[in-house]
Amino acid sequence: MNARQSPLELVKTDLVWDNSFHRLGTAFFTPLAPQPLSDPYWVGKSPAVADLLRLDRACLDSDALLQALSGNQPISGTQPLASVYSGHQFGQWAGQLGDGRAILLGETNGLEVQLKGSGLTPYSRMGDGRAVLRSSIREFLCSEAMHALGIPTSRALCVTGSDDEVWRESPETAAVVTRVAPSFIRFGHFEHFSASNQMPALTTLADYVIDRFYPDCRADTAFGGNAYCALLQRVVARTAVMVAHWQAVGFCHGVMNTDNMSILGLTIDYGPFQFLDVYDPGHICNHSDRQGRYAFERQPDIAHWNLFALAQALLPLIKDQAQTLRALNTFKPVFGDTYYQLMCGKLGLTGVDGERPHPCPPPEGEAVTAVRALINGILKLLAQDRVDYPIFWRRLSHARADGNTEPVRDLFLDRPALDAWMLSYKELSAHVYQGLQANLMLKTNPKYVLRNHLGENAIRAAKQRDYSGVTSLLALLETPFAEHPARDADAGFPPDWASQIEISCSS
Repeated sequence: MNARQSPLELVKTDLVWDNSFHRLGTAFFTPLAPQPLSDPYWVGKSPAVADLLRLDRACLDSDALLQALSGNQPISGTQPLASVYSGHQFGQWAGQLGDGRAILLGETNGLEVQLKGSGLTPYSRMGDGRAVLRSSIREFLCSEAMHALGIPTSRALCVTGSDDEVWRESPETAAVVTRVAPSFIRFGHFEHFSASNQMPALTTLADYVIDRFYPDCRADTAFGGNAYCALLQRVVARTAVMVAHWQAVGFCHGVMNTDNMSILGLTIDYGPFQFLDVYDPGHICNHSDRQGRYAFERQPDIAHWNLFALAQALLPLIKDQAQTLRALNTFKPVFGDTYYQLMCGKLGLTGVDGERPHPCPPPEGEAVTAVRALINGILKLLAQDRVDYPIFWRRLSHARADGNTEPVRDLFLDRPALDAWMLSYKELSAHVYQGLQANLMLKTNPKYVLRNHLGENAIRAAKQRDYSGVTSLLALLETPFAEHPARDADAGFPPDWASQIEISCSS
């Protein structure tokens, strides 16, 4: 702790805190201050998230905020807490869980601010309540990378580090990532109160979520005026949209437990995640997932399964099984339509909304079948030849812009099959779409994603107290569609050693 500050001194900012979750009462949380880190230092900062919070960027250079976001000083107006929830982990009911290493500071400007890695809580179980430097850097970078890709996600303000020792498979150093979202409420919060038959608390939680985030549910007539069923349907739809984005961009979450699923359809809890290198539908990014439950191709089905668990938790409020199933059954069409639209965008089969790509459905009938066959055909070829997923889409974008298809062909072993697909692609775009929006493909298919080896390089440097790699990689990932010619190597094929990187639940 910085000796210049008293442990009781309040850090003052220009933020106004509301703390509506705190007002729900102690059935939902344990009031708890974060535990301090010794001699903290800045590892990474996001000025864009400071702007989102309406926090003066100059604060990101202040020792006072460094101390506060490392758990050493309280922030004026906050009411820190650790929330309780339950959930299913790897398909099995795990019972009570909760914020085992996260402290919610409070809510400001409509956003909750949470410190992950801030010490033991009553819900830590056998854990130490800490996060390590490598996982904190990964979450910080990926939160901002996903946002820049247009994928619903929590955000990250900063990472602070300390030389305090933390044991995982080997000794590591501690860190805290400050993450931001409209809410960190999970499916597991509802499961907790439903499973323990705390109906008043379940009702209070559902009403809070509806009134704060889904107020239109009160006037929804689609489910006979049942606001709780309308809530379920909204969460189903948002979750379907989120997972469709994951599948289109090639993102593997790695641990889709119900306690890691956001009630707002946000990507949260970045642990053993990965962006695909080669396209492998069966890829398992989490080395703790020995059964492959969370393999890439299974993510939509797992999301649907998790929504069934949420529906079961809400059923005592909905009180109508048929209506509950009807809400759940909207998942597949919403996911399918969203994924189709996103893949059309990646192929350049788009309309234009200003300067942004705006995928639109093709004419009905045979054209729909042809487009779906085109999508399925290229995915099959990518998997068959183990083609690098981000590089293929970027090269295809350039090929449609400049007419040179050789860089695309160079990625494939089965050139005749690729040539046949390219011919079908060209004919469809010419006859049905009157040409591709090739320039917009470059704004749809990113040149840069957070590949494991890029994150690993930044982490290795940070362990040597060089944080420039974190800063420069963040800047790159904030503009993933730009060319950045000086950084071409970061858009290239991963090095051989990248395949040896193991990420697990300890990540």
